[in-house]
Parts: sequence; structure tokens; C-alpha cells
Amino acid sequence: MNLMRGPYRHTKIIATLGPATDSKEMLGKLIVEGVDIMRLNMAHASHQWVADAIWFIREVSSEMGRHVGVMMDVKGPEIRTGVLEVPLTLAVGDRLEFHIEGASPTGDIPSVSVNYPGLPADLEVGKIVLVDSGLIRMRVVEKDAEHVRCEVLTPGRMGSKRHINLPGVYVNLPSLTKKDHDDLKAGVDAGIDFVALSFVREAEDVHILRRTLTALGSTAKIIAKIEDQAGVRNMVEIIRAADAIMVARGDRGIEIDYHRLPLVQTELVLACQAEGKPVIIATHLLETMIHSPMPTRAEISDVSNAIREQADAVMLSGETTTGSYPLESVKVLKDIIGTMEPSVPKMLNSRIQLKEPKSKMLRSAALLAQELGESGIIVFTRSGYLAYVLGALRARGVPIYAFTDVESIFRQLLLPWGVEPFLMEFSEDPETTIVNAMAYLKRREWCKPGTWLVVITNALAADKVIDTIQLRQIL
Repeated sequence: MNLMRGPYRHTKIIATLGPATDSKEMLGKLIVEGVDIMRLNMAHASHQWVADAIWFIREVSSEMGRHVGVMMDVKGPEIRTGVLEVPLTLAVGDRLEFHIEGASPTGDIPSVSVNYPGLPADLEVGKIVLVDSGLIRMRVVEKDAEHVRCEVLTPGRMGSKRHINLPGVYVNLPSLTKKDHDDLKAGVDAGIDFVALSFVREAEDVHILRRTLTALGSTAKIIAKIEDQAGVRNMVEIIRAADAIMVARGDRGIEIDYHRLPLVQTELVLACQAEGKPVIIATHLLETMIHSPMPTRAEISDVSNAIREQADAVMLSGETTTGSYPLESVKVLKDIIGTMEPSVPKMLNSRIQLKEPKSKMLRSAALLAQELGESGIIVFTRSGYLAYVLGALRARGVPIYAFTDVESIFRQLLLPWGVEPFLMEFSEDPETTIVNAMAYLKRREWCKPGTWLVVITNALAADKVIDTIQLRQIL
């Protein structure tokens, strides 16, 4: 959406590719409707699917004349139960045993294997164990080196390969599994722009992924998913280490007391804004739209809150992978964003600590553009840094037109709030580059004639390169 066709949309939309959206027709509709980044969930994906999906996304983007970024969401470490020949029906007070793979059940009570050999060492008697996304709750009553025996607190039916959560327990699992390493190689070979890492517990998890990507020759941006109590506890260090944060509310809703979730979300968003890092709100935004053409009032309020908090992006998962209404879900997000954004006060982000003089200059540019009204900022970047800082400043009502001549940076600029990236060759003469950028914005109807724009660029003065803020008018 551009200035000549209604209010500018600052908040980005991320959709997950799946059976409901992997046709050329539907993917094309999503891209045209305004999806900015497509997510590939690696929980059950093959490497061939990754290569095919990324090629497919790039091809459809080119045909639609609107490019999108690609995010690979790696599975990360997880604890799961083994295979049960028959599902177990558990009643309150029943006993259940978990035994590590390779160990034998003790035989006196029902037993199921777990894929994590460190489970008995990590757990203490009295700790809570949650199974199947928290539906079945148990308490540890006894353990030895190979077995953990629990008492059932909430009843349920437990099948094979159920997910286990251990609230408040620091689990000594590696941050990247062998599957993750293999998936990353496939993703890098196919050209991913972002990597989302699940269950980030500390900054070192991000550093490990960064070293892995560097070894593979990738400059993909790292999005740390904060989903458990350790991640929340270490949020500031994680935010500083990562390029962006995902507030992943699925497992976090199990690991953290439900009534604290909104407070934790706000805390994470504010911490990201203080560090100038993009933040994505994900999971259950429009969950009922998997089966319903309309969201609930509660879901509308939830998404509205994310926009009011000025998250950089909102993300759809099941709504666009297996849902019956993927396109309608994107339209609902756009409608809510379009209504809510103009109601947010035009106050710049006062929490961000701008240390470099050039960063402080960007704040002045944002203030000037807001004062002008119906304006925008043009910035030229080869690293993406300036555009990311401008997005973090949250100048509502001011589009950030970020021009780059680096294709990978162009796609990575699709994430930050308010940034509209363009891929364009730069001239050796800065003036020619500025004129070309302004002509492009006029030609593509992003700006109408007479619009005043704030231009951030280098200029030559007595053989020295200096940073400048310029006022230019579209003629």
C-alpha cells in the first residue's frame, strides 16, 4: 500500500507456507494481498521441500512484481515421548513412568520412553511435568538414573510422540540438533533470508547459530524465539545477541503462568524497542480462522494490542498452513492494522539508546519528516543498519524508503517496522542516486508530485565525505 492509495502500513505480515497455501494461485494472492515474509516451518519438512518452496516463492514473487523474504524456522531441541502401541487413558492419581531410551520399564506401572537421556538428572521430586502441550499435568514423585515416576494431576489421553514441557527447569539440551544443522545447510543453499531459532534460553544459543551460519557462508538474520522461563529471564542478553525476537506464545503459554503472558509479552516488546531490535508477535493470533471465516472479538483485541504496542510484525501459522481461510486471515490482519495504526500516538521511541552520532542524526530526520506531514524518509544502505534504526525509532505516519543495491539486504529490510525496501543500482555520483530514487518513487506512485521528503545521504565537501540530512521535493 502506498501514499497515494491510503495510509501507509508500518506493521509487517508474516505467513507460514503449507498445504493450504503452496499452490501458485493462493501464494500469488497472499503476496499481492500484502504478506511481507513467508515462513517455512521445519518441524516436519524435508530438504527437497525447502529447495522447492524457496524456488517457488521467488518465482511467484517475480510474477506478481512484489518480492517477499523467506524465514526458515528450525525445530530446535525438544523432549518427546516415544511410541505407544495403545494410547494411555490417565486419571487423577494414576502413576506413570518415563524411562530413557535403551532402559527397561520397571514393569509395575505404565511406562513410556523419552528421547532425552538427561531427563532424570534435570528433574527433582516435586517438579511439574506437562505432556501434550500442557493438556496432561503431572508431578514427579520418584526417580533414579534411568526412570522418572509421576503422579497424574489432570486427566487425559496420551498418544505417541507427545511433546513434554518442564516449567522452570533448565534443560541441558544442545541449542541446535543434527536435524537443525542439516536443515540450515539446505536452507542456506536455497537462499534463506532469516532463521528463527526455537527455545532460545541464553545468548550463547544465538552465538552458536551465528557461527554455524557463518561457516555455511550465510548472512541470514537470526530471529530468537523466546518460549520458556530461561529465555524470559535472559531476554536482554538474547535480544542484544540476536537480530530480532519472536514472541512465540505457544510453548510460552505452557511454560509460564497464563495470567502473566500479556505482561511478559509487553516486557519483551519494550525490551526489544529499547535495544532497537525488531519484534514479532506469533502464535494463536487468529486461531479460530483455521476453521472460521471470521475471527473472534478476543482475537481482534489481541492483534489490536500487538499493533498498539508497535510490534514490527504479526505472524500467522496454522491459519495459512492448514486453515480453510488463509487469504481471509491476511485480510483481517490488514484491516486491523489499518484501523489501529492511525490511533497510535505519534511519539518516537524514547527507550532506544542511540550511541553513534549518525544514529542520533536519524532521530532528527524522523522528527523532521513527522513535522512536515505527508512526508517520508529516503535512506541508502548496503548493510541495512540505517534502515533498521529508522524503523526502531517508530516515526508513525512516515514511510522509510530504503534503497539498496544488495539483493540479500533488500529482502532482510522487509522485516523492520515502517521500512519499504527497493533494490536499485547506485551511481558513483550521490546526486544521481538521489534523483533516480525520487524518480522511482514518483513513477511507482509511492509519492505524489509536491511531496517533501527527508533524504539521508553522504555528500562530498572539500574532498571529504560527510553525512547529511537533505530536504527534497518530488517534482
